[in-house]
Parts: sequence; structure tokens; C-alpha cells
Amino acid sequence: MSRYTAVSPADIAADESLADWRFVLGEIRAEFVADSYAGGGALVAKIAEAADVADHHPDVSLRWPGRVMVLLSTHDVGGISDADVNLAQEISALAAAVGAVAEPSRPQAVEFAIDTMDADQIRPFWAAVLGYTERHGSLVDPANMGPSLWFQQMDEPRTERNRFHLDVSVPHDQAEARVGAAIEAGGTLVSDERARAFWVLADADGNEACVCTWQDR
Repeated sequence: MSRYTAVSPADIAADESLADWRFVLGEIRAEFVADSYAGGGALVAKIAEAADVADHHPDVSLRWPGRVMVLLSTHDVGGISDADVNLAQEISALAAAVGAVAEPSRPQAVEFAIDTMDADQIRPFWAAVLGYTERHGSLVDPANMGPSLWFQQMDEPRTERNRFHLDVSVPHDQAEARVGAAIEAGGTLVSDERARAFWVLADADGNEACVCTWQDR
């Protein structure tokens, strides 16, 4: 039996103590901006210490000018657990103590998708060319840096539309604004039949992207 208790995306969204965090593509993510690059590095060090004490370790990255990005999930539950919630609350407190400002509208995750009749046939090629590894039928970057690649099973060959599209998973409270911005920038809404799970958009050339959230899945 797992020592973790699973927590749902809806629970995350309703928890005021997690206002800095957003559920995106199976993880909770937060971004904090420190007053300097060194300040961001100091926050990373504090997060690392807290993670060691909790024996629960997030993915953390530091970007100029002091932006700290944190990703939390629990493999044992295949999503978010109480351990993630507890550590997220502590990380938010650490960030506040050093004056780092949370930007909860920024987290997102990008995936590439290929429409195919036979994922098993083409998956090895993409694993080899990208240097990726397979996880639950998708391909992921072993360093957890690049976008993942997944394969959408088709019932019949697709010839009238591109086989590649991007999935952009965003915080649930940012999705409609992102869709609106894409349309204002010259895109078209192909379908909102599955909104709020995803909206299908296309650029002027017909290249497609889906804006996705955890809702209504």
C-alpha cells in the first residue's frame, strides 16, 4: 500500500494555501521571481534543503534574472499526493520569506502529438532520433527538459490535415485567455466541442495546436 494519499486537480484548485500553484499535465507547477539571479539561487538551495528533509524531491530550475520553476508530482500515485501539497506549501513560505514573487499564470507544459495508424511502428524511430525513452506509450526526455511526444491513434489515415500538432497545457484559469489571444493573433477556432478539456486552434496555414486543461476529462 502506498504511503501517499492522492489529491485531485479540483482539490488543488480549491485550496487557498496553494494559490501559487497550478495543476498542469499531471503535476503541480509554480514559478517564483526573486530580486536577482543570486536570490533565485538562494531560493533553489532552500528548496533543496526542504526536499531532503521531506524525502520528496521536485524538479527545480533557475532562469535569468532569478526565475525559479518548480514541478511536483508523486510517481506512486501517478499524479499529486499529500506529500506534494505539504512541500508546495513549504516552498511557497520559503519564497515569501526571501521576497520572491509567485506568478501562477505562467506555468505550462508543451507536448507534440502525431496522428498515426500504427504507433508501435513509428515510436522506435522517434525514440532514437530524439534520444527519448518510452513511458506509458509516450516518449519523454530522460532529463525532463524537452517536450514529450505522444501518438494519437487514428481509425483511418488522415490526409486532409497535418499529422503533427502541439498540445499546450495551461492553468485552468488561463485557458480561455490563451485561446482568445491566439485567435486575436490571426488564428481560428477549429473546435471547442471538447472544451474545457481542450480547444483546437489553427494558424493561417492550417497548422494546429490544442490549448488543454485538466478540466472535464
